Amino acid sequence: MSNAKDNNTPSAGVSRQTFLRAAMGGAGLVYAAGLAYPVYRYVASPIEKAAKEGAVTEVTLKDAQKLAPGSALMFRFGSRPTLLIHHDDGTWTALSAVCTHLACTVQYQADKKRIHCACHGGVYDPKTGANISGPPPKPLRRYEVKVTDVAVIVSRNPQGA
Repeated sequence: MSNAKDNNTPSAGVSRQTFLRAAMGGAGLVYAAGLAYPVYRYVASPIEKAAKEGAVTEVTLKDAQKLAPGSALMFRFGSRPTLLIHHDDGTWTALSAVCTHLACTVQYQADKKRIHCACHGGVYDPKTGANISGPPPKPLRRYEVKVTDVAVIVSRNPQGA
């Protein structure tokens, strides 16, 4: 009667082969997830952006009514950069600050009375957002502007433009 273990009986722990299979399977899952995540973000990003932008219908800019005539204020309407322009004649305009050519951010140039895209030289009219020159194919998106005693309220056009 010997106390030595019989080589044919299974051990109580996990075998080396089972452990390696589980470890390699886990590593494979982590690798696959690492490859799949950027693809998911690429595909889901436009949907998330559209939902985020659609959720915002109005932005209130406190003390923006104090903006000097002939100057502009950059702010975010949802996820989009937007320009609020107080013209010398006292009128107000709010336009998307995203160029319709390649989505660069445009800037208001008060001295030249224009909105300019530095990426490719696009020029827009600061009152209407119409594309005047350069490669932009469409005008800038316009927003409704309401000026009160304490703030400027910028909202989407009723047509959704």
